[in-house]
Amino acid sequence: MSAYYQLLDRTINDAGIVQARYQSTMNTQGAWNPNEQHMSPATGVICVELEKFEPRENMRIGRISFDIFGLIALGEIEITTQVIRPGKTIELIESIMTGQGKTLVVARTWRMMIQDSSFIAGLEDQAVETPENMPDFDGIRKWPGRFTKTVEARSSQQRHGKGLIWLKTDLDMVEGETASDFVNIVSMVDMANGIVPRQSMPLKWGFPNLDLQLHFYRLPEGKWLGLEAVQQYGADGIGLTSAILHDVHGPFGRSEQILTLRKID
Repeated sequence: MSAYYQLLDRTINDAGIVQARYQSTMNTQGAWNPNEQHMSPATGVICVELEKFEPRENMRIGRISFDIFGLIALGEIEITTQVIRPGKTIELIESIMTGQGKTLVVARTWRMMIQDSSFIAGLEDQAVETPENMPDFDGIRKWPGRFTKTVEARSSQQRHGKGLIWLKTDLDMVEGETASDFVNIVSMVDMANGIVPRQSMPLKWGFPNLDLQLHFYRLPEGKWLGLEAVQQYGADGIGLTSAILHDVHGPFGRSEQILTLRKID
């Protein structure tokens, strides 16, 4: 199977609420538990639904906040999407992923009016080396689970706690559908938490993230995602992974993930 999900059906009710059912494939298999989905493809399939949901030419996604309620089990999932704060210049969209009778992920997305602000445009995030001449990075191969095996990785600078890693996947997010650059790139951002661990393998502490916060000052283009990532551990069991997000044209946004640090017996 050369895709992460199969679409089973999609319906819309009179109130404009969209419900879509998907079957995950083993390509979504996560790293912390063999029976879970990785958050990266879960992010991607939610973004598929966000793109399809009542698109408006004068607006785009500026922020997505994902809260992960627990283990995202392999198998059938349902994504329910609706507007919870309508507006002419900004609107808030809620997407809820459920499976096996449980809430798995809740995403809230700000869609924002676009306009020509080139006169005052300026960034502090700097462009970085692009992946063309970088060597393969086998660090992600040390993680279990099939999802990490579906992603190509390159890096010339990486150490415990910090690095720049470029990622690319050639799999379809949904079988039979061509995903946008936005979906393909954003579907890999959650991997920031696994590419610069502050520990050597085998791990003595686990560090699963409870959320994924994404902010975009422009939409990404192309196939490659560059993660300029930093991982930090506090002294009381809580950590943080932060990343500047790049495509081959330069930086396009930032991500944050809060971590729960847990000793592995």
